[in-house]
Amino acid sequence: MVYLQKYLEDCGCDPDLVQLIRLISRQMEPIRKAFLDNQFYEHTLNASGEVQAALDKWADAHLIKVIGESGYVREIASEEQEDIIRFENSRREYAMVMDPLDGSSLISTNLAVGTIVGIYESGGVMQKGSNLKAACYTLFGPLTVLVVSVGKGVQSFAWDPKSEHYYLLKKSFDIPEGKIYGSGGVYKDYIPAHEKVLSYFDEKGFKVRYSGSFVADCHQLLVYGGIYTYPALKKSPKGKLRLLFEANPLGYIITQAGGAITDGYQSPLDIQPEKVHQRTPIYIGSAGIIKKIEEIYREQ
Repeated sequence: MVYLQKYLEDCGCDPDLVQLIRLISRQMEPIRKAFLDNQFYEHTLNASGEVQAALDKWADAHLIKVIGESGYVREIASEEQEDIIRFENSRREYAMVMDPLDGSSLISTNLAVGTIVGIYESGGVMQKGSNLKAACYTLFGPLTVLVVSVGKGVQSFAWDPKSEHYYLLKKSFDIPEGKIYGSGGVYKDYIPAHEKVLSYFDEKGFKVRYSGSFVADCHQLLVYGGIYTYPALKKSPKGKLRLLFEANPLGYIITQAGGAITDGYQSPLDIQPEKVHQRTPIYIGSAGIIKKIEEIYREQ
């Protein structure tokens, strides 16, 4: 069986990047174990103004501590932190963006949630997503699954608690032109272009699949294709999801699997971020459907 470290080494990754990805991946087991004692909400808001789950704060603090002490990362930007965190004593210039626990509102319902990470080789966290050196996410479901890309397609690995290794689960993903979709937001707030997109889905017989966890809804796109979207809304024209922590890492992975991502007009991966918590509308999934969505937006 192929395990994570061997796969990354065979890809020709820098040895420190291999160890950084391994270090991140091995924090998923303590995060998963922390679910039992962190089922409640805190009386605090994160930097995006959202109520924090206890596990949001626990996972954020744990990852910042472990990664900061490793010496691999110069900067971290987290969805749970207002500002960029710098580690002046780091021996490497890797920069990391993360959503420590995406979909945390689902913790009390025991539905799938995950951790999202993007890694830049140098230059800090305020870069275009197209500059990412690597991206990965963990999905906490029946298995603890790590999905990773280092620019050579997309692979998934499953955690084996007995051997304490991540073993290769699927060597390559090629997103099909599926017919499932999930759309965030409230219908009365949808803009005309998005209403046209939904009408197109209805005409083509698409089925709704939406959990409320961005990482979980994107994960199924790797297998079934289709679209996940949280569009621009009348009351929030910049959308809801964050460019640095959500759109860029997941967009990088989906495009590496042959899919695409757009805000309706362009790929968020090509946007130079101006703010740490910058938001963007998102359509992500099958490349052919993304092309059609951009045609609909151009016609409006």
